[in-house]
This record gives sequence, C-alpha cells and structure tokens, in this order.
Amino acid sequence: MKRALFSIRPVPPFDFDLTAGYITYFRGRYATDIFENGVYKRLLRLSGGLALLSVRSTGTVDSPTLAAEVQSDCLDEEMIVEARESAAWLLGTDDDLTPFYRMAAADPYLPPVVKGMHGLHITHTATAHEALVLAILGQQISTHVARMLRNLITETYGDSLVVDGEVYRAFPSPQRLADAGIEGLRKIKFSRRKSEYISDISRQIASGALDLECLRHQPAEDVVKLLTKIRGIGPWTAHWLLIRALGYSDGFPHGDLAMERMMA
Repeated sequence: MKRALFSIRPVPPFDFDLTAGYITYFRGRYATDIFENGVYKRLLRLSGGLALLSVRSTGTVDSPTLAAEVQSDCLDEEMIVEARESAAWLLGTDDDLTPFYRMAAADPYLPPVVKGMHGLHITHTATAHEALVLAILGQQISTHVARMLRNLITETYGDSLVVDGEVYRAFPSPQRLADAGIEGLRKIKFSRRKSEYISDISRQIASGALDLECLRHQPAEDVVKLLTKIRGIGPWTAHWLLIRALGYSDGFPHGDLAMERMMA
C-alpha cells in the first residue's frame, strides 16, 4: 500500500469538527463517510483506482490547517493531486463565508443560529450522480429511513478497499447501479418508483447520454430547468443538487416541509 501526505489550508473560519461531523450527521459513520477520533475518512474513486483519504485538523477555527493522507495500491502523482482536490471539495475548504456572515449579521433572526454554526462550511458529494441518487432516496420519507437506504446502497453496490484490516466502501458508480437494474435495487427494499429513477439516471450517465458535471458553471436557473426535465427530479431535488453537488451556495430546498416548519 502506497501512501502520500499533503496539507490543506481552508478559508477561515473553518470548524473541522463541525464540518466533518455534519457529513456523517454527527453519527460517526454514514454511507461512504467516517468521522471518528478526530479523523475524517472516505474512499475515493480516482483516475488510477480506489484510494483512501484521511484528514485531521492541525490548526484552529480562525487559523485552520488540515493534514491529509491518501493511500492506494496504485498511487501516483496524478492521483495525489486528485485526492487533494477531492478533499478540498468534499469539505468545502475553499468557500469564503464572509459575505454570508455579513448578510446574517444584518438580519434580525439569523445571528443566534449563525453563532452556533460558526465555521461550518458547506460540504459536497464527490459527484453529481452521488448527490442525485442520495436526493432521490430522501424524497418523501423520514431522514431515519433515508439514512438506512443510503447506507444500504453503499454496502451492497459500493466498491471496496481493505486498508490496515478495515473495509472501506466507495459510493456505487453509475455503471454499477445501471447493471443492478430495477430488480437489483428492489431487492434491497427500494420502492419501484425510486428504483426506476435511479436505474434510468445511472444508465444515462454511464452511457454518456447525460453529463451532470458540465452543469457546474451554468446559471442556476438554467441548471434547475434542465434538471427538472429528468424523470424523478423536481424543484426540491434540483436545488439540493445545486447545493451539494454543483457548488451553488445560494440554492434553496424549495418545498422542504421540515425547513418550512423550522422557519414558521
């Protein structure tokens, strides 16, 4: 197993524990992500193969520094660069929250909420496909059930790598879910409708008929219009994708009942 070390300097303020904890819903382990004993881990799918990313904080919220390690059987310089870019993207380290804090400070209701979340950066999924599948699995069900389904799809169809005796799993590739098909997804307790959506979208991405990654730099309104033309994607899912997969900080989960109750 080959290893490489590198460091990341996030844009401050950056609360590593809060941000990495959020990725796992503060449960330590969630689907592809692990945050235990102050170390965030995720199995990445890079150009040269699977690689385990490990990140820990060596700085403070206002002067943040992250120490990272990547491990793989086939590690090369290109994969190290990809791993660093992936770590920064997953943890949102390059995002500047200053404009948001400035806006929140002038709001009559936000300051107490923002104070408790100081240094929390918006985290992202590794790919738009991953975000889309996770969003579909979370449609119209409780967060508890959604977490179960997201764990199940990763455990069943995610590629694995053993490092130091522990098994780590990557999120399933579009091809893997396309091969599983509707019946394969039905076998792990997915509804027929969600199985159809995930199978169809995965097949389109795997074949090259649908390219979600190219949407990153287009106007948000255009992206939403394009996404909502895809079967299984409504406004809520489209905006969730804007935030978690495409890096649009001004996306908003339209029609989110939990959010509406919280703000009422």
